[in-house]
Amino acid sequence: MIKLQEKMQEYIDNGTSLGWLIDRQNQKVYIYRPNREFEILDNPEAVSGNPELPGFVLRMGKIW
Repeated sequence: MIKLQEKMQEYIDNGTSLGWLIDRQNQKVYIYRPNREFEILDNPEAVSGNPELPGFVLRMGKIW
């Protein structure tokens, strides 16, 4: 998981505005945005793409 987190941070450092790293085994979502610490959601029902993807919501039920 550490290598994936490092890769996600590399994407953000190179200009990506939003990244979601989904850990299905532990049912966590790591949210990456520029100039911020990543955020961890524990077993969320849904993940919002706002403000970068207005109106986009990823329902997690089928993913878990």
